[in-house]
Amino acid sequence: MSIAEVNGLALGYEVIGDGPGRRWVITPGGRFSKESPGVRELAEALAAEGHRVLIWDRPNCGESDVCFEGANESAMQADALAALLQHLDLAPAVIAGGSGGARVSLLTASRHRRVASGLATWWISGGVYGLLVLATHYCGGSLAAAWTEGMEAVASLPEWAESLERNPSNRRRIVEQDRDVFIATMERWMLAYCPREGEHIPGLPDAAAQALDLPALVFRSGASDANHTRATSEALADLLPQATLVEPPWGDREWIERGLAHEEGIFSRWPLLAPQLLAWEAETLGSLN
Repeated sequence: MSIAEVNGLALGYEVIGDGPGRRWVITPGGRFSKESPGVRELAEALAAEGHRVLIWDRPNCGESDVCFEGANESAMQADALAALLQHLDLAPAVIAGGSGGARVSLLTASRHRRVASGLATWWISGGVYGLLVLATHYCGGSLAAAWTEGMEAVASLPEWAESLERNPSNRRRIVEQDRDVFIATMERWMLAYCPREGEHIPGLPDAAAQALDLPALVFRSGASDANHTRATSEALADLLPQATLVEPPWGDREWIERGLAHEEGIFSRWPLLAPQLLAWEAETLGSLN
């Protein structure tokens, strides 16, 4: 286990590969950790071609410290990633991720352009249903527990179990939160997911996406995916000035099927992305060395 101290936080991470190729970082979604099946395997597939790949636990995930600061959770995590890349001397890197990891990747590149040499995103959360589900999923349970029972109840929620198990000091960080401040933070973070005009990605105004002047690979979402709508992926590809929109290496119902295959892990087939990521890197970014 490697730990870096950045932005006042302890972040768990691992760098896979030591080749002379490009630097990459892979960010999973949800509150899943870098140990989720498929994340390491995708990193290893990229590293096998001579690249160095960072996998990490965002604040509020896995081994890393919990943190309840910032305009929204994804922006706080994006700032942490930028600081981690600089701390490890891995910037600029191709910033890649799926679902919540796609959102954090986009915000990292937008808020800290110098740490990014390229972007790769898939399962981009969007649509009215998808975004309002996220507001409740990430914040609703903790807000309700704090409101009705207090911070001890928040620390007992299943959604924080992995963070407390892998980083026991996180329990203290949660229970010592001022209840009223914590509730206000959860409400602010929930509002970030509310659909609004001119903002397809929560926290990233469309104008900011249009200003992202770096190569980007956007995998089209499935038509059956209500959490990461196809329209959101296509709109993002239209907004990013140097984006390439491609079909993913799986069928239309991949998100639904991964959610049903609990024993395999929701990211278990991410290694299938490696050939397209590598081909895009060689064709689009290789000439920029």
